[in-house]
Amino acid sequence: MTLQEMVNQAASLYSDRKAVWFDECNDKPPTFYTYATVVKLAMELTAFLRKHCDQQGKCEIGLYCYPGINLPSWILGILQVPAAYSPVDPDAPPVLSTYFMKKSNLQYILVENDKINKFRMSHVGWSYCSSSTIEHIGLTLFQMSSSNADLNSQVDDVKSKYEPFKAMGNSQPGYSICPDQTEVKTSEGGYMDVGQKYSLAYVLHTSGTTGIPKIVRVPHKCIVPNIQHLKSIFEITQNDVLFLASPLTFDPSVVELFIALTSGASILVVPNTIKMMPVELSAALFHHHHVTVLQATPTLLRRFGAHIIKSTVLSANTSLRVLALGGEAFPVLNLLKSWKHKENKTSVFNLYGITEVSSWATCYKIPEEVFSADFRTDFPIPLGSPLLGTKVEVRDTDGSAVLEGEGQIFIGGEERICFLDDEITVPLGTMRETGDFVRVQNAKLFFLGRKDNQIKRHGKRFNIECLQQAAEDLCQVEACAVTWYQQEKLILFVVPKDDLEERETLKELQKHLPAHAVPDELVLIKTLPLTSHGKVDISELNKIYQNHLNSRRRDSKLSGAEELWERLQYLWKSVLGLLGDSTGISKDAVFLYSGGDSLKALRFYDEIEMLVGKAVPGLLEVILSRSIEEVYRHILKILFPDEDQLMNYDNVVKRKLSGNSGEDFRGKYIKLKSERGLEVASGLISFIALSRGNHFFSMNFTKSFVQPNNTVQVGVELLQQPSFLHLVTPSIMKSHVQGYEMENRILTVTDKATKTDCCSVHQIHAECSHVTTAELALCIRWKSNTRKCVDASPLVIIPCKEEVSASVYVGSHSHAMQAIDLDLGEIKWEKNLGDRIESSACVSKCGNFIVVGCYDGLVYVLQSSDGEIHWTFVTEDTVKSSAVVDPSSGLVYIGSHDQHVYALDIYKKACVWKLHCEGGAVFSSPCLSSFPHHLYVATLGGLLLAVNPVTGNKIWKSFLGKPLFSSPHCNEKYVCVGCVDGNLYCYTHAGEKVWQFSTDGPVFSSPCISSLTKQEIFFGSHDCFIYCCNMEGNLLWKFEATSSLYGTPFVFQIDDLKNRILLAAVSTDGKVWILNAKTGTAEGVDKLPGEVFSSPVVWGTKLVVGCRNDYVYCLDLYITGKKEQLRC
Repeated sequence: MTLQEMVNQAASLYSDRKAVWFDECNDKPPTFYTYATVVKLAMELTAFLRKHCDQQGKCEIGLYCYPGINLPSWILGILQVPAAYSPVDPDAPPVLSTYFMKKSNLQYILVENDKINKFRMSHVGWSYCSSSTIEHIGLTLFQMSSSNADLNSQVDDVKSKYEPFKAMGNSQPGYSICPDQTEVKTSEGGYMDVGQKYSLAYVLHTSGTTGIPKIVRVPHKCIVPNIQHLKSIFEITQNDVLFLASPLTFDPSVVELFIALTSGASILVVPNTIKMMPVELSAALFHHHHVTVLQATPTLLRRFGAHIIKSTVLSANTSLRVLALGGEAFPVLNLLKSWKHKENKTSVFNLYGITEVSSWATCYKIPEEVFSADFRTDFPIPLGSPLLGTKVEVRDTDGSAVLEGEGQIFIGGEERICFLDDEITVPLGTMRETGDFVRVQNAKLFFLGRKDNQIKRHGKRFNIECLQQAAEDLCQVEACAVTWYQQEKLILFVVPKDDLEERETLKELQKHLPAHAVPDELVLIKTLPLTSHGKVDISELNKIYQNHLNSRRRDSKLSGAEELWERLQYLWKSVLGLLGDSTGISKDAVFLYSGGDSLKALRFYDEIEMLVGKAVPGLLEVILSRSIEEVYRHILKILFPDEDQLMNYDNVVKRKLSGNSGEDFRGKYIKLKSERGLEVASGLISFIALSRGNHFFSMNFTKSFVQPNNTVQVGVELLQQPSFLHLVTPSIMKSHVQGYEMENRILTVTDKATKTDCCSVHQIHAECSHVTTAELALCIRWKSNTRKCVDASPLVIIPCKEEVSASVYVGSHSHAMQAIDLDLGEIKWEKNLGDRIESSACVSKCGNFIVVGCYDGLVYVLQSSDGEIHWTFVTEDTVKSSAVVDPSSGLVYIGSHDQHVYALDIYKKACVWKLHCEGGAVFSSPCLSSFPHHLYVATLGGLLLAVNPVTGNKIWKSFLGKPLFSSPHCNEKYVCVGCVDGNLYCYTHAGEKVWQFSTDGPVFSSPCISSLTKQEIFFGSHDCFIYCCNMEGNLLWKFEATSSLYGTPFVFQIDDLKNRILLAAVSTDGKVWILNAKTGTAEGVDKLPGEVFSSPVVWGTKLVVGCRNDYVYCLDLYITGKKEQLRC
């Protein structure tokens, strides 16, 4: 009997029943396929594969996809060839998946259609098969086209990557990498042969967390008994709903899928991102789909949190019949009892097994009486009885059977056999060493822990799992994990349930543990890091502790202000990478001027809070804008408020405005000496203004300014459709345009140079033919020296008047504000302001003024024509926020580090209103929505505010818990903002959270929403990916850059490329990426000679961006390729 035969039997009995549900957990209703549909689609795929794959009796086919509605059909279609399926995780490190594919000698791989670009970027040497795409099934077949000559180097790369971790130990029980030794016990000389026709069901690789990953080939004869027996134990019927909790690369997923599909039951599939959201996941599982059977690792269950487990998962009226926990040590009984409602009827099972004898080996049902209030809490949970066809033995170090006492567990069976790595034949009855230790008592097995986790400490040998179990028993511990750090320190990581006192917790542990088992240190963390298989990630915990160590000197505690100052200097140097620098730190040193950035500031902030052991309100804002002395005094005020040594913070270094003799300027408006009298011109300038993230501002242009088939209302900014650049974008330049000489990658303009201005757009568009196949290249058109780093993003203004050239406005850390000719790169004017400029400029409604914030706390209003000061407004702290203008009223809105947002009338030179943002500096730019008329403000205190732009009253607010450096961006339906917790959040204009999209790094990048793409949101993350998701929060594509992404992407369109929509993004290492906005494929790339935190702006073929090497760059886009047919 094979897996596919069992499914087809069930399908013949339950053809009209629902086999699979897929729920994206958004506004879309869930979709389903019946058994008849699943089988029909599978047969189509099978026929296709039989036609295109050269089987030769033994065929293995890769499957590169995310879980979705088609997944059961895809797997069944492969099995029916007959072939074994080999899941490849699109999110796995390419080096690991490439190693897996080469090591297992995969010749064919099916790639989900929307993952083709990602696959081809990550895995070279694969080519399309002819007629290789089945559109309605959603797959494309690739065949290995290169030789495997580089396999050995690939294997060596992976070996060098994984072998260092062996010394760290600390693998987890069950599903862990086994040691290389295999104990062979034959049964009358019988063998199982990997080459036997049609014998294999699937091929996996172990996770590699404790050693080199192993390839595991699993025959039907090994897995089918598991499915049959567990169906019986769990009493599965056609009325059950099972959840696909495990990733495809983790073999419990096989059990989840086939227990359902061989019983006429339903399998529920949700996107991977939803699995990371406890509230949304619990609602989908237990409120919407009424899941009855859940198989999970204990760590994955803990991710729900105690509240959701009690109120939903194991509540009195839960839909859940069966909860089967495996892959890690079973939770202590006391913890499980605290989760389970006294009226709850869910049957709870303990599963145990290893990947090398896929999938489970033993099963134990926890008796109901164990959960009664008066039952003893120290009742140990055994591993249970062997499953069908499985043999379990316990042996001592000499290999002798252990009938009572401790030993290592071995697993096998007559036909419970898998093939590891290069094994071709395996003797029947082979027993595999697990590396797990158990105690045998009264013929029952009780798990003690991994062999790797047996440590000798203070002369005593014990297993670190006993510490974990003791800690889990404490009422203030939500979850925990233990590591034996560098084989010298025992570290307990705790996710606290309530207010947890470290000293009290250690005292409690001392009551229940021998002295040699009490941890050296207790580290509080917010959540346990997980591997892709849902187990605790030990290597990540070791990294967390390493960071923890860096924050202080060993074996010492803060004794007072003097030691705090020493520790603070150490942390400062550590975070900035200056530990090798023996010079002292000036008390006036400012973090951002000393090589710091926002991400490093967050690290510094976290390290300080870890050092002092408590939250320090307002600390991040002080780090970002004040000196190390002021950071020190701010912490002192929190730590030692009663000490005589603490000076009043108000008397510590204050910011002074030169020439004002200490006069208090709070709330006043001052006139600087450089200001001259000015009357605002009555005539309005017609122009288009472009700034980061496709913010598009257009005023008073005539119909001749745009293509005639488009109508535009004069004087109205399309706030919620911030880019209709396709109306006005000039045509792309030819790579061989006369008048540009390239030398050392710098373009200089000669006398023959011509420019394309906006008033001749229509003519050029009409006369240019399109390119059939092309690639984009970038070259430097000009660069302008500002003499210090340029972190601000450019503002590009294109006047309608043909005689007036377009301008770039940008500020620098040198205090200089420059206006630069967009075409020629000549500086039109330069104005030195009072301090550094990180704020990006915006243009006034009339076009006569530029508004920009400054580190001196002032908002400057400069004449756009010559840079002379029209007015300044004083806030109470640094202004890094960028202003936004209301096109109807002309009011300017801007935030400050003084925790206020201001509405300014630059014509009346007055502050209309100011709003305190509840304890968080406003670093990012406000966002204005026309319908409804809202102003959105994000703060470093983690607050997203909706404000009435007319009155300054709060409409709604949402607390996200972590700082918001990202600027909000909105369309007609939603407002989105990124957060340093790694999420992009989406809200309705009424303040309801719609979804959150998770990345693997902080999100400083602001979301880019453009009318060119309408349904897509683009943003970058510090995990080095550029993301594109739709308005439902689903990933459409992601592109891996070579460094983290800080700035905001920019969407644009080029006529000469058949109106192809492109995306410009710049990673912090200076790489400029031009991507296809629809597919995420790279169309062009170049590198600037410095770090980049500025965001690019594109007009026509010119890309402008600031760089930390002191320059502003303008890059030209041009076409290279075989068929260049530009006729302009």
